[in-house]
Amino acid sequence: MLGVGGGIAAYKVAHLLRLLTESGLDVRVVPTRSALEFVGAATWAALSGHPVTAEVWDDVHQVPHVRVGREADLVLVAPATADLLARAANGLADDLLTNTLLTTRAPVVFAPAMHTEMWEHPATVDNVATLRRRGALVLEPGVGRLTGADSGTGRLPEPDELAQVVHRVLARSAAGLACDLTGKRVLVSAGGTREPIDPVRFLGNRSSGRQGYALAATAIARGAEVVLVSANVSLPDPTGAKVVRVGTADEMAQAVLEHSPDVNAVVMAAAVADFRPSQYVGTKIKRSAAPAPASASSGPGAPPAPIELVRTVDVLADVLSARPAGQIVVGFAAETGDATGSVLQHGRSKLAAKGCDLLVVNEVGDGRGFESTDNAAVVLGADGSTTDVPLTTKEALADVVWDCVVARW
Repeated sequence: MLGVGGGIAAYKVAHLLRLLTESGLDVRVVPTRSALEFVGAATWAALSGHPVTAEVWDDVHQVPHVRVGREADLVLVAPATADLLARAANGLADDLLTNTLLTTRAPVVFAPAMHTEMWEHPATVDNVATLRRRGALVLEPGVGRLTGADSGTGRLPEPDELAQVVHRVLARSAAGLACDLTGKRVLVSAGGTREPIDPVRFLGNRSSGRQGYALAATAIARGAEVVLVSANVSLPDPTGAKVVRVGTADEMAQAVLEHSPDVNAVVMAAAVADFRPSQYVGTKIKRSAAPAPASASSGPGAPPAPIELVRTVDVLADVLSARPAGQIVVGFAAETGDATGSVLQHGRSKLAAKGCDLLVVNEVGDGRGFESTDNAAVVLGADGSTTDVPLTTKEALADVVWDCVVARW
């Protein structure tokens, strides 16, 4: 069931409805009276193939205020306005949509959309917290252009992103899997940090951020409130996540340590640089003017001076040293085997040294791990457990990681 609130973003929901029906879903649209001021009933009926009404008094013999909610496998409310969130949180039932929200026992997803001031108002904050505490999945709104010339937090996520959330939640529900992260707050780091050498060059790595973003998206579909600390990632933001953008290892550490005390789990999937240049050069190092070591010959072909490296902050270690009681901490280890040991041997050594609850070890190189849509890993537990994950999608691996986290709660 697609509930439509009375906001200007209702026009985007018409496209969402088309995406859902074209994917094979049978969608019943229940708008509010205000929503029909933005998009008429004829549009919703034509796109869904079902009659549309906002009233409990239409087709009374079919008892729609009970039947619609009982028949739904999932209820998505988009846009969820401040008024609609308030009515849902307080259990009001003055139209067909709010009646349905009280009668359904299916998963309920709210996609808020409103002006920034309304989203940040204490009343809305309390209403969102109430709905989440009761088990509803309230997505974080997007950031961008709002009504008129305004911009800020409160934008309805794009239709294709909302459709992905719908399919993820439906897939878990169809498999008999609960939204087992409901009521939990989690932090996920993603991407790769970059340590600047000069204004145009940096030390970095090949991390695309796909695994971290998959962890964030699957956690949202399982009901969690997600903070995503993202380093140099070009992927679209996961719908429903609060995204904090960083660049360097120091910035990653600052953001993670700021938000980690308030979460139930921290999953450090980002590839954080181990080293950075000891000095930053404020102007571009010219190829022809690069200083040469004293032992090198002078002239335009002389080699540049070596770049001295120093260690960066150990973000995972700092998180572990400051974590509150009951918090689960998951580390990631991208490893290659060498003369001193295998990938798993290096992973077990790192798990023992770090002291995290779980360590996801994956072999990288030759098209594996970085920049790929698939991944394979072994999840090592501090309790001695080993969970092998053969090559699969990064979303499937993410679900295995969350299964291991939930098991430890």
